[in-house]
Amino acid sequence: MPQLAAIPAFTDNYIWALHDNRHCVVVDPGQAEPVQAFLETTGTRLAGILVTHHHADHIGGIDELLMMHRKQYPTAPPLPVSGPSDSRIPQINHIVGEGDSVALAHWGITFQVLELPGHTLSHIAFWNKQWLFCGDTLFSAGCGRLFEGSPAQMQNSLDKLAQLPGSLLVCCTHEYTQSNCHFALQVEPDNLKLQQWSRQVRELRSQQKMTLPVTLADELSYNPFLRSREASVIDAARQRSANTGQPAPPIDKLVEEPHRVLAVIRSWKDTA
Repeated sequence: MPQLAAIPAFTDNYIWALHDNRHCVVVDPGQAEPVQAFLETTGTRLAGILVTHHHADHIGGIDELLMMHRKQYPTAPPLPVSGPSDSRIPQINHIVGEGDSVALAHWGITFQVLELPGHTLSHIAFWNKQWLFCGDTLFSAGCGRLFEGSPAQMQNSLDKLAQLPGSLLVCCTHEYTQSNCHFALQVEPDNLKLQQWSRQVRELRSQQKMTLPVTLADELSYNPFLRSREASVIDAARQRSANTGQPAPPIDKLVEEPHRVLAVIRSWKDTA
């Protein structure tokens, strides 16, 4: 079975890698150079690329990696690049969507695909019984900005993730955890699990250690964007609306339509 590794890129990105002593599959390679260095260090051969969405810091290294692969293995079949149907990612040669799967045959494992519109309209995630590669939809104690989708779409996407096994390791692609915890504590200052995680994150980051991956079960206990149905988060959204002079929907409306809560706290986070 493969091991999981995080390859740092840019200032706060992680390119996730599954690898053994022969093969390596990477997720969202925004830069080629760190991946090339990892392949050389581990003595592995790139066997595939998984892509969650079209943003440059997730796909910017694909062309160079494909070129490198063709140069090193000129008679090999094309490198499989699996990702969403999106003309902005022309390198994809294996288009996948909701309900599809991606088999990594050399390890005998299969990833299921979820469509997660919100951060972008064509965003997807890959998951199996161990790992969830969720791109920029879900972060530890946070979620992605709504660049293309609506709050209702993001709410539905986060609800899909919330239904997955709690034991899954959430492999998101940015080291945003410390700033996310700082904001989340404004939403739920009395959340003991969040307080504990925030202290742990501060200690990890003070030692320049990464805070990821995290379990989905833990995220459900302190991530406000997964908790839009919780009374404490609803109350915080109503108070935020009042403080900014926005009319707050009736409490029963917020309970029935949690995307309204998400919209308030996402807008709050955007200006925090």
